Amino acid sequence: MIKDPALRGRTLAELCLRLGPRLFDEILEAGVLPGGTGAAVSTARTEWSCFALYACVRGLVAAGGFNRETAAAIDALHEHALDPADAALKALASERYAEYGTIGQEGGKSGAATVTHRLGETAARHMVADEPSEALIELVGALHESLAEGAAEAVRRAE
Repeated sequence: MIKDPALRGRTLAELCLRLGPRLFDEILEAGVLPGGTGAAVSTARTEWSCFALYACVRGLVAAGGFNRETAAAIDALHEHALDPADAALKALASERYAEYGTIGQEGGKSGAATVTHRLGETAARHMVADEPSEALIELVGALHESLAEGAAEAVRRAE
């Protein structure tokens, strides 16, 4: 495991900044994102960025539990992944984290097996103006879960 929390966060910021856009391109290439206009794609990309960051936070927690070191790693992740001048994106990410965190916490109550689907559905709803298709929900949820698992593995194996 990466011992230094700041390095842990920076490592995942780099991973998120490298993989997040590639994963969004997969969503575009799959043709499951309606509304191909620039504004619609920009909104979806912003929402995906928040969801991808949240996947990295989930990976940090999965790899090291939630403690002071993990909190410091999350701070470092945000410091390196978010533009400090973009207060609107920081506020949006914080709002989405609260929403996604609630879904994760309810996992045991509603069935842990449905958490990925419920997270994907919530993110997909934010990504599109209309009701998201099941294909978009499934793809967004699966990509998020893969990124969270990859982030956890990156933290565990790297040093």
